[in-house]
Amino acid sequence: MEDGGLGINERVFLLGVMTQEKGQSLNDLVLALANTGMFTPKEGKRIRKNLEAEGYLSEGSLTVKGLIEAKKAEAEFKL
Repeated sequence: MEDGGLGINERVFLLGVMTQEKGQSLNDLVLALANTGMFTPKEGKRIRKNLEAEGYLSEGSLTVKGLIEAKKAEAEFKL
């Protein structure tokens, strides 16, 4: 995370969790984002673990904190 806030990769990851298809796991999401060149699978797993440790994800889903940040990212990327 950069400067105490979420970096672009973290925000995209949270947005991906918010919009993921039913039945898609977080591992599937990591691989899908890695296939776009966003990051490597290893970096994606690190991002996932960091987001879980920071309280943005729990048991494969967004927490309230994660949902708030995902909504912010969605609004930011719509601009």
